[in-house]
Amino acid sequence: MKFEQYRIAEEIKRSLEDLGFKRPTDIQYKAIPSILKGDDVLAIAQTGTGKTAAFAIPILQLMHQQSHSRSKGAVKCLVMVPTRELAIQISDVFKQLGKHTRVDIMGLFGGVEQDKQIKKLEEGVDVLIATPGRMFDLISQGHLDLSHVQTLILDEADHMLDLGFIRDIRDVIKRLPRRHQTLFFSATIDEEIKDLAYSIVRNPIRIQISPEDPVSRNVSHSVAYVEMDDKRFFLERLVREFPENKILVFVRTKVRAERVAAAMERVNIKTLIMHGGKEQQDRLAVMEEFRKGEVKVLITTDVNARGIDIPNVEYVVNYDLPDDPENYVHRVGRTGRGVQKGQAVTFCSKEEKPILDDIQKYLGKEITLMKINKDDYRETISFSEEVPNENVQLLIAQHEAAMKAAKRKKKKK
Repeated sequence: MKFEQYRIAEEIKRSLEDLGFKRPTDIQYKAIPSILKGDDVLAIAQTGTGKTAAFAIPILQLMHQQSHSRSKGAVKCLVMVPTRELAIQISDVFKQLGKHTRVDIMGLFGGVEQDKQIKKLEEGVDVLIATPGRMFDLISQGHLDLSHVQTLILDEADHMLDLGFIRDIRDVIKRLPRRHQTLFFSATIDEEIKDLAYSIVRNPIRIQISPEDPVSRNVSHSVAYVEMDDKRFFLERLVREFPENKILVFVRTKVRAERVAAAMERVNIKTLIMHGGKEQQDRLAVMEEFRKGEVKVLITTDVNARGIDIPNVEYVVNYDLPDDPENYVHRVGRTGRGVQKGQAVTFCSKEEKPILDDIQKYLGKEITLMKINKDDYRETISFSEEVPNENVQLLIAQHEAAMKAAKRKKKKK
């Protein structure tokens, strides 16, 4: 079935056509009709399945039909999300899909002045995409009234639980009209998620999208065994060999992010840095700069692993392996979006091999190994602008000694 066959407004169909959306994904095909009928929905779908559009398209249709009757100070649809970045992204999706409609859409999050937000809320909003912190600030100040909400959407519900927002969710529900539609979207399902879901949805339509491969088929995966101290040379070489490609580099901590960025600066490679220690305005500016492609390399922690849609990322580099195998899936989901192809490259040191084993077990298959012989390894280190030639042989000797020691240890076992 194509989108042009759906009973939705021509204005929304035009936006879908502008964006190149012809056919619904599995989650969209299953969710859209139920949402349009007013059913509660419990959907379990991994990143990259198109779940934002799965609720945005039918909500826009419902709001478009009644946007002429907007009341001052009223919010008709509330979308709760765990992070500011996700609030901005989902707002953008709604605005892109609803640009030809009369639907009024607003993102509400902290880190920016609240006066403009208050003024907008006073005029009335059809769809409000909000993070809990700023939302409850404005509720307590008397600037936000949820008593007219017709639809509540919880997106990335598992992440919201991880961040401790369960009390906020329950508090919001107390403020809504008794009769309202609830749409519950989560990437994972466990007992805690199940308990929360069934406490807030009524006779829901349950949808579970569980592809055999948890990551997109558009992503090619490879792993290279690289010593921890040599990773910077391999990242430098990748960036220089693909200067026009957007590269998203994941590290474990914000300290690591700063160190890797400093290493790249020493070899005259410009990078952007993103982690939880950055001020909100700085984070927004970094994301905007990377989206525009003004700087091609973004070094980040897992703050950007979930849900964030950055267009045209050709490479995801796991500079450090994630402790949680599920985060590998979230990270690599930042490339190969839609119909685009993507590459996921992992640098694995010997101390990270147990983590790699866990990731492969989670994926249910092995990641393709990029075998690097001594000459290639030597060439990569020699390639760096950081290393004076007289130090190259020392670095290579150290690497070869480490490799021999690892082989001896393996034989003993």
